[in-house]
Amino acid sequence: MTTEREATPTQDVDDPSETRTHKWGFGAFLFVFAVFVLSAVVIGALVGIIAPGSGGSPSVIVIGTMVPTLLAAGVALLVTKIRGNGPRIDLRWSMRAEDVKVGIKWGLIGLICTTVAAFVWTNVVGDQNAQSAVGALVDNQLMPVGPAIAMFLFVWLIGPLCEEIIYRGLLWGALERLKWGRWAVFFLTTIIFAVSHLEPLRTSLLLVIGIPIGLARLFTGRLGASIIAHQVNNFLPAVATLLVALGAMPA
Repeated sequence: MTTEREATPTQDVDDPSETRTHKWGFGAFLFVFAVFVLSAVVIGALVGIIAPGSGGSPSVIVIGTMVPTLLAAGVALLVTKIRGNGPRIDLRWSMRAEDVKVGIKWGLIGLICTTVAAFVWTNVVGDQNAQSAVGALVDNQLMPVGPAIAMFLFVWLIGPLCEEIIYRGLLWGALERLKWGRWAVFFLTTIIFAVSHLEPLRTSLLLVIGIPIGLARLFTGRLGASIIAHQVNNFLPAVATLLVALGAMPA
């Protein structure tokens, strides 16, 4: 008799219709999101205790921005190892030439849509209210080259990778395990992605950002395409963050 664990090596990351055999579900996503929120709160509290008044320093900005996201993504990967078959199978994580091609296509589409939506949204709510959380942190805050480059790489490459692991990886897999249809999974993950950023004024803009990224995941059935799409979409905002942080462009 073949057990569940014995069957997993036959699973193919390139076949999105493969039956989900992992033991983690929506609770795993809630746990990972709680890790993200609580770590951000703890870091803020520790900074307030250890170094009061240093909340706007470059090192605190970099640590406070990067650590919660990296920690949450790391826990998500650990969940797939402990309660599943690992990220390659459970998160449908691959990086084929097709994934790169599709990711670039949807990333560029998303970049155009996001640029237009951001212009409209800024005119509706004003410059200050339209800023992202990261943008608000570096607003009028000159940073040394090292931290500025770290923020650039995070916004462009590292942040999107971590967020895709959490939303289009862990959350997507949890909903598929519940036998939701793929379009329902796409819509719900897009909504949760937007809301979970905890930026109420930008939620509608984040929905626009999330749609093409989610479509890359939907049409390929794999995480690699959405990672590339997200990174392409974030390139210009990352460049803007770098230039503002270095004082080369007004906020």
